[in-house]
Amino acid sequence: MQSRTSGTRDGHPGGLPPESPDFGLFGPQSVTWRVHADPMMLPAGLRALLLQALHPLAMAGVAEHSRYREDPWGRLIRTARYIGAVTYGSTEQAEEALARVRAVHLKVRGTDPESGARYRADDPALLTWVHCCETDSFLRVTRAGGLRLTAEEADRYVAEQRETAWRLGVPRTDPLPATEHELAEYFERIRPELRASAAAREATRFVLLPPMPLWVSLATPARPAWTGVMALGMASLPRWARRMYGLPGWPVGDLGARVASRSLRASLLALPPAVREGPHLKEARARVAAQARYPWGRP
Repeated sequence: MQSRTSGTRDGHPGGLPPESPDFGLFGPQSVTWRVHADPMMLPAGLRALLLQALHPLAMAGVAEHSRYREDPWGRLIRTARYIGAVTYGSTEQAEEALARVRAVHLKVRGTDPESGARYRADDPALLTWVHCCETDSFLRVTRAGGLRLTAEEADRYVAEQRETAWRLGVPRTDPLPATEHELAEYFERIRPELRASAAAREATRFVLLPPMPLWVSLATPARPAWTGVMALGMASLPRWARRMYGLPGWPVGDLGARVASRSLRASLLALPPAVREGPHLKEARARVAAQARYPWGRP
């Protein structure tokens, strides 16, 4: 019998090979890694938030339970860390991030003040709504900015993203969209349930002009830069969503958003990776590099 400490296995001296690195839920061959590494994820995330707010029950939960008004930048940072951990972290890191979100969801429940309908954040229907808004936004905005994906790769991304929704509480038996076409069909079906509630409009105004320290607003380009990114997120919404917010739904707006997206992406790609890449992505790249150098693990 071969031991782990002597002999060879597939040409590897020293016994059986050690375990491969843990690349988490998706891994370097996934389309998810490519999409979520794109610098257009910020406007994509803003688009997702604006789209999610059009579901009155989802927005009621945010309005009554979120601290976005008191700590908008902290909420943004926590969201970015969550996406980074679930996308690029180890399986343990991803599960820890997902568990924190599930724990928060258990506490978020109440009544929509406009309709009187009850809601709870762990409702599979609401989880599906949030999931589809994020998947659609991340895919569409990064591609509009110039990320090259084939139709097959785009479908693979939609299919891969179901794993996160399942782990957040959507039953695996529920029919989550697995292709771009199915994602579009989902939005067509749910549109009659959507509206720009008073809470959604208030949140949109807040996100457009969030509080900033006076010195940041006056001495840095942060305010106009944020306004520009937010405007791009709004312009990249579907036409029907823009109309719900009382914004122009003309096709020319789609072309303008695409041109602005490509310009912004080119500018962001010019930044050094150390500036535009998050810590989880950097750690994942290091694991991939180590695996390439030591395919059987470090000596």
